Amino acid sequence: MTSAPSVAVPPVAPALRSGRTPLSVAIAGVFLLLGVFVSIRQAALFLVGVGLGIALAGCRFGFTTGWRQLVAERDPRGVTGQLVLLAIAAAFAMPLLGRFSELQAALGPPSVALLVGAFVFGMSMQIADGCGSGTLYKAGMGVPLNLALLPLFAFGSFLGSVHLEHWLSLGASTPVGMVEQVGAGPALALTLAGLVALAALARWWVGPSRRWIERRWMIGAIALAVLATLNLLLAGQPWGVVYGFGLWAAKLAQATSWWDPAGSAFWSQAGHAARLSQSVLLDITSITNLGILAGALWVSARDGASSRPLSATQWLVGLVAGLLMGYSSRLAFGCNVGAMLSGISTGSVHGWIWVALAFAGTLIGIRLRRRFGFD
Repeated sequence: MTSAPSVAVPPVAPALRSGRTPLSVAIAGVFLLLGVFVSIRQAALFLVGVGLGIALAGCRFGFTTGWRQLVAERDPRGVTGQLVLLAIAAAFAMPLLGRFSELQAALGPPSVALLVGAFVFGMSMQIADGCGSGTLYKAGMGVPLNLALLPLFAFGSFLGSVHLEHWLSLGASTPVGMVEQVGAGPALALTLAGLVALAALARWWVGPSRRWIERRWMIGAIALAVLATLNLLLAGQPWGVVYGFGLWAAKLAQATSWWDPAGSAFWSQAGHAARLSQSVLLDITSITNLGILAGALWVSARDGASSRPLSATQWLVGLVAGLLMGYSSRLAFGCNVGAMLSGISTGSVHGWIWVALAFAGTLIGIRLRRRFGFD
């Protein structure tokens, strides 16, 4: 998720560069209001989200970019950062899951929905130049395309949730959690072995004499791993992004006369129905998403963000990609965060399946990205 190769600055950036103090005060105010009127936990999760936004935006930690640089430039630094992130997060999460039964893993069923969703997501995220977290933090930094993509991502996620029952009927098996099946120690050993294997494949692809480590990727990896662990401890579930988007769109749809959540297999489930009836400030994923936006905005107050002007065709293709990202991420039970990072680090087999299919989609997405002149 690197900046495009031009220097045009979004219109919002100059106004934000006046300083971070007002934003810091505003963030502190939101934290206090959440603590007083919502709950201490939600206030703490908001701060975790702010930290995630600062880490993502400040380090330009891009899952999408790391994959693209590996494929197109044979540059392994981004993927190295992601492998380090996965290893540290797993080393924290799996022992916790093994010790505290109240903590949940990010489990998803191996299914046709997962295969199709992960492939389409991997393809569309390259065109849109951002996954779920990338779209979120870039929107927070004021990048025009990502600001426009965010509502389409949310609408696509909502559509995916409405159609999910049909996709699962095409074939699905029971979710498999390695911590539950073999224990925390063996699950961590298997996960680390898998990550080493991926590093070896990357080494084979890029060849010798390549730089593997970059400071910003390592700082981002460590910060995100620690913050993801805090999210697990505070929320009782792993870090996710996509669910919050779908919930926002579902609430808007519910406010109209066109959609009845009682007719949706997904939204009529007790947990989802309860979240629809509550304030979004009580939803775990929504509150961290809002924090990420705030954290990215705080970073942009000093650093700004650059993007190049897009043609009408590029805008259209990018917006369609954003809609597809939302839809496919719901089918795949998450994005690079919810499915890959949280899935793999908590021992879900579906996370590994997601990586394989999303990477295959990325190979197509990179070609399409070039075809439409985004690079």
